[in-house]
Amino acid sequence: MEEQEGIMTLIDENGNEVEYEFIDSITYEDAEYVVLLPVEEGDCEALILAVESDGEMENYVAVDDEDVLSAVYEIFKERFADQLDFED
Repeated sequence: MEEQEGIMTLIDENGNEVEYEFIDSITYEDAEYVVLLPVEEGDCEALILAVESDGEMENYVAVDDEDVLSAVYEIFKERFADQLDFED
């Protein structure tokens, strides 16, 4: 993963590089999550990743718990309701 000024390059399930923009950091149940949006206009689905820190470096990992994803997404929607249009 590459990171530059709010833009992160991640590798998708097909091995392609995809650029995401950092939008928000959310704490939920004592854990930290980041919300990313794709830089490309075609796909505007938010990506929520858990932040795991080993003291020196932060790692971003997929969240498998649907309840956690929903809760974090709802917090994100509340914070950005005036700035973004959401489709449920």
